[in-house]
Amino acid sequence: MKLVKSLLLGSAAGLLAVGGAQAADLPVKAKAVEYVKICSLYGAGFYYIPGTDTCIKLGGYLRAEVALGTNSVFGIANGSPGGAHNRLSNYYTWRAREDLNIDTRTATEYGVVRTFFDATFSWTSGSYQGTGSAFGNTAYSSTLALNTSGAAPALVGSSINPSDGGTSGGSLGVYYAFIQFAGFTMGKAVSQFDAPWTNYPGNNIDSLVGGSGTVTGVNQFTYTADFGQGITASFSAEDRAAYYDAGNFNLAGASVAGLVGGTSGINSIGGTRSPNLVGMVRVDQAWGLFQASVAAHDNHVAYYGATEPTGHPDDKWGWAVQLALSIKNIPTGAGDVINISGVYTDGATRYNFQNLAGSSYSMFGSSGTAYQSVGFASAPDTVFTSAGGGSQQETVKTWGFRGAYTHNWDPYWNTALYGAYAQAQFGSLAKSSLCGVGGTFAVAGVTSCNPDFAIGQVGIITRWTPVKNLTFSADFNWTHLDSKMAGTFAYGGAGAIAKPAAVYELKDQDSLVLLLRAQRNW
Repeated sequence: MKLVKSLLLGSAAGLLAVGGAQAADLPVKAKAVEYVKICSLYGAGFYYIPGTDTCIKLGGYLRAEVALGTNSVFGIANGSPGGAHNRLSNYYTWRAREDLNIDTRTATEYGVVRTFFDATFSWTSGSYQGTGSAFGNTAYSSTLALNTSGAAPALVGSSINPSDGGTSGGSLGVYYAFIQFAGFTMGKAVSQFDAPWTNYPGNNIDSLVGGSGTVTGVNQFTYTADFGQGITASFSAEDRAAYYDAGNFNLAGASVAGLVGGTSGINSIGGTRSPNLVGMVRVDQAWGLFQASVAAHDNHVAYYGATEPTGHPDDKWGWAVQLALSIKNIPTGAGDVINISGVYTDGATRYNFQNLAGSSYSMFGSSGTAYQSVGFASAPDTVFTSAGGGSQQETVKTWGFRGAYTHNWDPYWNTALYGAYAQAQFGSLAKSSLCGVGGTFAVAGVTSCNPDFAIGQVGIITRWTPVKNLTFSADFNWTHLDSKMAGTFAYGGAGAIAKPAAVYELKDQDSLVLLLRAQRNW
């Protein structure tokens, strides 16, 4: 028995010795790597990028929406073919969109270095336009005609977002891409001129007039000074092209067909010379917010004609000023808010008729005295004429306002009432060229000719948030075009919108749009 026990113990000792020797050859077990570490320096949702001291946050939303009564999911029934109000016009326009944003921040001895990127991927219903064929064939368009200046060709489209470049049947939009460091902002961000709510004092529909709105960002170089106590001031140089060019129209190229299509001349914008110069002061307190903004805009025309020897008018600087006020925690309920702003522009129209609203209108309706009625208008930055040796630029003046009151019924429901108004006023050169003796629209049947116009908008939106970050909403908008034209005129028609040559009545027009949306933020 003792012999057996000795043999067993010896064998065990031998095995332990061998095992120890083998274990000595194995590497020491590494400490577990913490792949995801929460970064609490900049608020919820930030994590350290492994192996760095940079924090990152991913966010975005997925949105499904349908707009009823328009060919534009972000705008009114205007232009071609939405403004035609016939069988080419959409009863609905559908869009699905995914938004992705990436926010990174790193603490340095100079302060926080931040980068921010935001992009959208969208798929939107298209439109059918006429071709003028005797057999009635139509052509499909997956996006509306690009109109970044409010100076589209006759009866071609209300403006669309120039950040959206077509990819197959969908679109990719790069909205924000900027760096912030030591008080400077460099890249594509919301204009410093804008109120904090940009285009949306309380609404969902994008196309409110009455103020600036670069919700999709504008390239800029900005310095912001923080004086404490919620007081900040910014000075910014911002890209003029695309977002802020409403047009420099040569009145010598105006035609009846062009006017009906929403353009009062030939657009003759030249290359960039100076960025827009913007200054802003903001006071942000517990009671709300006040902001004052000013901007200067260089109107640089190409030439009077097709070649350099034809000459050109001198540059003309325009300007704009805007005041914005937000009042929080009003007595009607917790979280209720009033947002209002007012703006005046002189040769800088886009600060009132913002990019997603556009400044070109062409809308048809019914008539009791003619084949149909039509209302049209446009508001460029400046006008001039190449006739008679050429003139200098004359600015178009505008003013407007917009605002909203939002009431929270409970933690899940809220309703906002909102409205906007904008008016454009032309000078003597435009009125004499278009409406004077021998003018473009001084035609038989017209009893009142005046290119001035106004846009009025009112709406109501109700939102339901049954669970956190999931919201369903319904936004109903009425837009009224107040034209200063009256009488009747002979119009040659337009094949793109199936309008025949006939006598049309000059009349104010309306657009009714209902935007239904479901959105999940993450």
